[in-house]
Amino acid sequence: MSRHCAMLTCALLALLALGAARAQETAACGSVVPRREWKAMASECRDRLKLPVRYVIVSHTAGSTCASPTLCEQQARNVQYYHMREKGWCDVGYNFLIGEDGLVYEGRGWNFKGAHSGPTWNPMSIGISFMGNYMERVPPARALRAAQNLLACGVARGALSPRYEVKGHRDVQQTLSPGDQLYNIIQTWPHYRE
Repeated sequence: MSRHCAMLTCALLALLALGAARAQETAACGSVVPRREWKAMASECRDRLKLPVRYVIVSHTAGSTCASPTLCEQQARNVQYYHMREKGWCDVGYNFLIGEDGLVYEGRGWNFKGAHSGPTWNPMSIGISFMGNYMERVPPARALRAAQNLLACGVARGALSPRYEVKGHRDVQQTLSPGDQLYNIIQTWPHYRE
């Protein structure tokens, strides 16, 4: 084989590998509803995260649940309104919100520091919050799968370290969040660390 053919073969293999990696990222990230689709208010946040982050903090909103895209979009707007208009924050506090419809709603996203776990943890973590109260009930399997897919998406995108650690909100602050039932579940996840 000539040197030219060998170089072309290597280039083709590299392109195929890149395409496979992008397909894997797209598959893992497919259930994320972008801000524009849930009609989020414009973010005023400026503080960026240094990626990849090592920690994921799981919480619950302790408010209403939602089981359809229409209701979950409204609930995401409600949470954002509360955080921005009542608390005076630059955006919804979470990087992502999980609905009982099995979809992930983009909050501050992968790149911006959240306001979910205090000044120590916010700069070095992604905050994901399940919309609802999970003290006495568990989220449906589709919501738990959406969260797991989101974590795989973060690793595929390079936003989460492959050695990331999942923590419950109560592991890093004095709170009942993410609720007893959800907390019991995340403790079984492979990346959970107290």
